[in-house]
Amino acid sequence: MSVEPSTNGAGPDGGGAPRVCVIGAGSSGITACQSLKERGVEYVCFEKGSWIGGNWKYDNDNGQSAAYKSLHINTSRHMMEYAKFPMPEDFPDYPDHFQIAGYFEDYVDHFGLRDSIRFQTEVESVVPAEGGGWNVTWTARDGKSGTDHFSDVIVCNGHHWDKRWPEPAFPGSDGFTGVQMHAHDYRTPEIFEGKRVLVLGIGNSATDIAVESSRHADATFLAMRRGAWVLPKYIGSTPTDHHTTGLMARAPIGLQSLGMSLMLRFAVGKPTDYGLPKPDHKLLHAHPTVSQDLYNRLGHGDITVKPNVERLDGDSVVFEDGSREQIDIVVYCTGYKVTFPFLAPEVFSAQDNKVDLYQRVVPPDQPGLYFIGLIQPLGAIMPLAEVQCDWVAELIDGEGALPDRLEMYREIAANEAKMGRRFVKSKRHTVEVDFDPYMRELKKERARSKERASSGRPAGVR
Repeated sequence: MSVEPSTNGAGPDGGGAPRVCVIGAGSSGITACQSLKERGVEYVCFEKGSWIGGNWKYDNDNGQSAAYKSLHINTSRHMMEYAKFPMPEDFPDYPDHFQIAGYFEDYVDHFGLRDSIRFQTEVESVVPAEGGGWNVTWTARDGKSGTDHFSDVIVCNGHHWDKRWPEPAFPGSDGFTGVQMHAHDYRTPEIFEGKRVLVLGIGNSATDIAVESSRHADATFLAMRRGAWVLPKYIGSTPTDHHTTGLMARAPIGLQSLGMSLMLRFAVGKPTDYGLPKPDHKLLHAHPTVSQDLYNRLGHGDITVKPNVERLDGDSVVFEDGSREQIDIVVYCTGYKVTFPFLAPEVFSAQDNKVDLYQRVVPPDQPGLYFIGLIQPLGAIMPLAEVQCDWVAELIDGEGALPDRLEMYREIAANEAKMGRRFVKSKRHTVEVDFDPYMRELKKERARSKERASSGRPAGVR
């Protein structure tokens, strides 16, 4: 085991040049690497798997990818691409995951980041070091291990990999004779051939999997606890998310919701027209589901809508309306837990997926620790992560400075109250942000951060 000497500068113990640990080489991690390299900040990126791309690498050997073979992005490429490295013009509006993974590979090679990434190396623990900075313990797949000291740590481990199951489990789950699986483990639809399939949920994975099942299974049922707004990928010939940007994004949320509701009404009708339950919230007040095919399959009778599950009973499922169906496979599309296995709970945790972070990035009580991409936007994470990383790199190299601890906590409380009024209360919406307003706020914070630093206040002081 090797422990490297303290070399942190803009970090908490203040001497020498900063040295940064980046955890994960997915879409957020590679952006962190680019921002640090651009400013000449020394860094090392640890990646558990063998490839770039994280969740977007099909069958990633880090065990954390939920990509199924037919997966395409649900935000258009212009909304998803990095500003510093646009997607190729010959990409379709909605590329598949193979194209996206290739795009991330090209990004890494374009900016010369590959040699700074330690592949097949898992971070085991991140511990505050005596005197400041962080001790990072890692284990490589070839058996090597070590503990290195860093001034700062940027966490980019994603939040779509630790499977969340219904809690408590449905009565009768232990005695169910069919297959129970989480959406994270789904890859191809052949498993549904000749089966009777129940998909639980009404998010993007649930609708995609139900649509695929309906083309292969003998019967497909879609059950949910609450209704949701389902957006098509196109309104007219324009990607739907193009209608939510620009001037529309600056309008009051009530006006945005009304405008989108009217467009949807004319384009596809209401969810209840297709047998789905009426949403208990206005459009844009919860993360919408995006599917170009669900309504068609419902209209054709290829998918049957059911209420939530009451219990599992032998080879059958009983629903809350008392109906019963014989089921061979249950697919739980019940989301994910936000977890950080390398951080002790007293350092940082996400109880019920709730995180207390200044500007969704900085824990006020842990100098030199940052979280990138720990957001769920109405849009894509990548462009937001890019700006988050530029801001963090400025904080680390001393070009920017944070406000004091009390001010950060006041902002966190104010933002939590605002989001509590804005979004449906659920574990899915604890990290929700509006794309354009959050992007504007990040850019304002970068300007304020530089003003604090130029006033003579030492960077990193909390």
